[in-house]
Amino acid sequence: MAMMARMRSLAPWFMFLVGGLFVLFMVLSDSRVTDYFRSQKQNVGSVDGEDISYQDYSSFVDKARKNQEQSTGQTIDESQMDFFRDQVWNAMVAQKLIDRKIKEFGIIISDEEVRNTLLGSNPPQQLKQNFTDSLGNFNRQAYESALRDPRNKQIVIALEEQIREQLVQQKLQDYISGSITVADDEARDNFIKQSIKMKAHFVSIDLNSIPETDLKVTDDEMKKYYNDNQEEFKVEAQRRLKFVLFKRDASQADSQMIKKNLEAIVIKLKGDTASFKSYVGIYSERPFSQDTVSLNSLPAQVKNILADSKPGEIIGPVATFEGYVVYKLVDKVKSKNELVRASHILVHTTGNDKADQQKAMDIYNEVIKGADFATVAKAKSDDGSRAMGGDLGWFGKGQMVKPFEDASYNGKIGVVQKPLKTQFGYHIIKVTGRSNTDYVVQKIVNKIQISASTQDKLYQNAQDFAYVAKENGFESEAKLMKYDIIETPPFYEDASAISGLGACPPLIKWAFENGVGKTSDVYRAQVGWVVTVITDVVKPGIRKFDEAKPAIKSTLMKTKKLQKALLLVGEIKNKMGNDPSIAKSIWQFARVDSTTEFTVGANIPGIGVEYAFSEYASKAELNKWSVPIKGKIGAYLIDVTYRTKFDENLFNYQKNDIKKEILKNKRGQYFNVWMQNLKKEAKIVDNRYLFYKY
Repeated sequence: MAMMARMRSLAPWFMFLVGGLFVLFMVLSDSRVTDYFRSQKQNVGSVDGEDISYQDYSSFVDKARKNQEQSTGQTIDESQMDFFRDQVWNAMVAQKLIDRKIKEFGIIISDEEVRNTLLGSNPPQQLKQNFTDSLGNFNRQAYESALRDPRNKQIVIALEEQIREQLVQQKLQDYISGSITVADDEARDNFIKQSIKMKAHFVSIDLNSIPETDLKVTDDEMKKYYNDNQEEFKVEAQRRLKFVLFKRDASQADSQMIKKNLEAIVIKLKGDTASFKSYVGIYSERPFSQDTVSLNSLPAQVKNILADSKPGEIIGPVATFEGYVVYKLVDKVKSKNELVRASHILVHTTGNDKADQQKAMDIYNEVIKGADFATVAKAKSDDGSRAMGGDLGWFGKGQMVKPFEDASYNGKIGVVQKPLKTQFGYHIIKVTGRSNTDYVVQKIVNKIQISASTQDKLYQNAQDFAYVAKENGFESEAKLMKYDIIETPPFYEDASAISGLGACPPLIKWAFENGVGKTSDVYRAQVGWVVTVITDVVKPGIRKFDEAKPAIKSTLMKTKKLQKALLLVGEIKNKMGNDPSIAKSIWQFARVDSTTEFTVGANIPGIGVEYAFSEYASKAELNKWSVPIKGKIGAYLIDVTYRTKFDENLFNYQKNDIKKEILKNKRGQYFNVWMQNLKKEAKIVDNRYLFYKY
């Protein structure tokens, strides 16, 4: 009602606007401008002026969707379609840019090259595998016969096109990154990083163990750092938004509709001679399966109902994490593992054990004298289960702390036990059930999904809000309508997503084309529909000193901590001889320890990623304490006690494969950077949001 009132208050402006547009339309109707608008509506975007039509894009999406579903055997959920469309869009844009470069470079694949690939000495692996037996023998005769069989003509034509595309892409990559090489030394370093194993004793001083109060960073030091490192404080253009989100969530009515539909199906099922399996095939969103499950692997809402049901019974629909589910209990079978159901009242530990124990005993006595356990749990338990009257549901061994588990498994059903102490406090336990039964079930699953009518309503609400927010102010209208206002952190023009909204390129583009205070139209984000206002514009330049001070202070403080850590390990080195245990007498937080086996290219057990440590260890003299080593997270003294030898023969055997792998990675990385730069330089217009309201 409030929204309609706002709309009525703006009626005069609305009538003026509509009247103006009507006159404008009449003026333009005889001109070719309408043709322009009509043609614009057919295109979802363009790449350097080359249009991408809605028809081409949507057919590409449909084709990609079918291919994806055929290859995975799973349908793409509608909630994932935004992400999938984005992938398809990015692929189309990339392909158009690549096609242009292929033409520019004059890259052509001849029919002979395609034939040589198909019929050469080493055909594509994806084809060979269909003609290779369990021993790895390739039947070339069968392979060539299949290619020449007239019945396979259309398949072979499709294969030739695929191979042609692959060869074009390969030639392009060769053209772009053909100058990249891998030296023997690179292969050797890679081999060392992956294969040479080491162990070491060490003394370390972590930077976090050095109090900041022991150090001082002056304004003069910060100003000098700021002046000497201007590049570090360069700021790119940024925007900050406030937004109201109309989240794409199913309504209560949507949920009830699904539940009512399933209730009707259950009524029909109970009066039908057809099998439950046939109903699963017709009505379930998941394929038929018959599963044997334990109580503790079932949703909480289902456990007790199944436990009290008999084989053959239909249960549900029940709301679960999967949606609404109708179960058929096929059978109950003996389980290998016994489960227990228990309730408890927890008295959290406060540090005063005597008082905690007394409080627990008082509650225990209250229950023993007849007070309802669940009521007391809701009122006095310090545990989250109090909302359920202390009920913890069904659990198996290994799911609770050992004392609690033992008390539950050994306790009698219905008997309230005296307070038991664990690391969490005192527990008053009541065992309410015990089961050694598993359940054989079949199920019909209907996910709770947003309906078209709910989507229409949300979208219309967003449209209405955008209209009045532009006229009367974003924040005032949001408060009037009692909508939550959310603010984004700053984001850059090349951001892939906006915090809280996900990927939304058109909105990012709009934000950088407008200034502070501008209210947007409705944009479709991954999570729903959004109306935004620009609240902050950061222009490119150098960040002011006062803004940079906290970051500078943190950097200089870390440097000073590292300097002190190096001085301390240096002092330890001078005094310890061969006895590193003296370290703690010099710095109480010093760590004296040993590593397990590690390599240069991996984490160091107990330390983490510390390349200075592992690089030193890979080259150091064995059984000799190092000079102080500066790392990223601390300073070290290192004594390498063990290191495998470099195996020249093994390296020579693997060298070519290592070089191929390094070359593949380097060329792939180079090509990806080239592709990103190509996209940055291109003028890409993305108007898909105008075509995809939902």
